[in-house]
Amino acid sequence: MFNILLQVDSLALGTSTAGKESLFSLLVKGGVLMIPLALFFALAVFFFIERLIAIRKASKIEDNFMSIIRDHIITGNVTAARSLAKNTGHPVAKMIDKGIQRIGKPIDAIEKSMDNVGKLEIYKMEKNLPVLSVIARIAPLFGFVGTIIGLVMLLRDFAAAANPTISDIADAMYVKMITSATGLIIGILSFLGYSYLNTQIDKTVNKMESASADFIDILQEPTR
Repeated sequence: MFNILLQVDSLALGTSTAGKESLFSLLVKGGVLMIPLALFFALAVFFFIERLIAIRKASKIEDNFMSIIRDHIITGNVTAARSLAKNTGHPVAKMIDKGIQRIGKPIDAIEKSMDNVGKLEIYKMEKNLPVLSVIARIAPLFGFVGTIIGLVMLLRDFAAAANPTISDIADAMYVKMITSATGLIIGILSFLGYSYLNTQIDKTVNKMESASADFIDILQEPTR
């Protein structure tokens, strides 16, 4: 009984000491598999920021863009309408530019041409997003693998040890769980980033679909 109390006291002391460790020192104790996890984290941050900048740039367009396009087309000033669309550089503007180039052709042909441009612009916005999705799935698995390997080595060491204490076991266990915790955190953050970027893309796609429908309506209006 006395020995058990001593071990519990030692465990509490070890926990207190562990709480004073820096985050970096804890991560270092995670072992070799912390290196790929760190790489996953760096890639996730890089691609999230890169896609965020690109998507925000693609989503910016003047609220009155379609109104100006409509005025130009209704008055027969197709050249001005195309010049505006060509110089705007927004996915919506690129779709409208393609539609303006097809004026005079059947409506179905115009819609198909605009849809093709729209698909290409969506592909550009979704570029590199699968990387975040893959990291969200793989990082936790790497963390679990690191923990399993660590526990196997831990059991092997304890089997060879003479009298392992509760403190020894607890200290070794919490160190081996670091990779699992790190992998889960990276996976969750990557998934949240992936979901957020997809939401922003969906908003831009809605703008593109709305603009496409508006453009077809404009073509069916009588010119002045």
